[in-house]
Amino acid sequence: MHVVSDRVCGMDVHKKSITACLLLFDQKEIRTFGTMTDDLLALSDWIRMNGCTHVAMESTGIYWKPIYNLLELEASLSVYVVNAQHIKQVPGRKTDVKDAEWIAELLKHGLLKPSFIPNREQRELRELVRYRRSLIDERAREANRIQKVLEGANIKLGSVATNVLGVSGRLILQGLISGNTNAKTLAQHSKGSLRKKIHLLERSLYGLVGPHQRKMLKTQLDHIEFLEKQIEDLTQEIDTRMAPFEEDLVLLDSIPGIGRVTAQHLLAEIGPDMGRFGGADRLTSWAGMAPGQNESAGKKRNTRTRDGNKYLRSALVEAATSATRKKDTYLYAKYQRLKIRRGAKKARVAIARTLLVIMYHLLTKKEMYKERGAVQYNQQALEAKKQKAIKSLQRLGFVVDISPQSA
Repeated sequence: MHVVSDRVCGMDVHKKSITACLLLFDQKEIRTFGTMTDDLLALSDWIRMNGCTHVAMESTGIYWKPIYNLLELEASLSVYVVNAQHIKQVPGRKTDVKDAEWIAELLKHGLLKPSFIPNREQRELRELVRYRRSLIDERAREANRIQKVLEGANIKLGSVATNVLGVSGRLILQGLISGNTNAKTLAQHSKGSLRKKIHLLERSLYGLVGPHQRKMLKTQLDHIEFLEKQIEDLTQEIDTRMAPFEEDLVLLDSIPGIGRVTAQHLLAEIGPDMGRFGGADRLTSWAGMAPGQNESAGKKRNTRTRDGNKYLRSALVEAATSATRKKDTYLYAKYQRLKIRRGAKKARVAIARTLLVIMYHLLTKKEMYKERGAVQYNQQALEAKKQKAIKSLQRLGFVVDISPQSA
């Protein structure tokens, strides 16, 4: 095989140790390093002193990140973080040294394809956005725990109030925590439209709240308020870092189902530069949103999507769920047709992929989203159905000549 580089290093990275194999022309040197910062600095010096030009490691877990953060500072060094599925060795003789040698050999002959690693600024933004998403999810879980405690006390506040943690709901919860069990008094805390259902609210607040349940409600409500403060602080930091991409956020916000917070999440995951992907199909493939390929003996088998960026995927599916609730839109019409044939879950994934394609074109052309409407999609679907029927008849040996039915 053709040798691409004569000075390469393959690394097998673990939590507490790194096995590195350095190939210099026909010579091979293997060393083991720790994972403390001074160990990583010694590894970087060893690689630089030997004139290494390419380094490769598997993208397993999070243990590659501190190594990459140091090695990317070397301007003359190309650092590859490779999908572990792409470099599986022949079964048998499995050791850390063998793994490092195998990675180095593949790198030497140019058989490794590096994964997309964004620059440091985007990686930092990713961490902030992902952590904010984790806090939002935790807040939702804590809200469900409050609902569970209320149901255990036979308080049916969630059956009357749309949002238990709204202004009215929090005032009622504070009353329950303070020991007030009078349903009529608690119902007077209601505000706005909830007062129209005050009689039903009084019935829902008639229950039996024990001391341990009041303690649990207080702890859970305090936790939710703490999480909301943390989410607000993170949002301010994210808004500051996102200021240079305000135009892109406005473009993404114009897509049905995508709000500003979701737009920030999506932009942090894929970045504003679409040129690195080389096309919408490649972007969806990288994100794990494209149909898989599984064909044998001329038969197509299950084509489920492969594993990709789980944070990007969850945000897209969530946005697709919101987009399909808005009627008389192109995405809603497409979802309704796909749901009949493929089911609701697969249809939502398909809409999520469509959203990603739309994002690619908007960020590439710097244009706002233009709603085409359900009518246009239905016309396209009808035309596709007509062409499919014509081809079926032609395969059966018929000459097809069609004309529209007169009014």
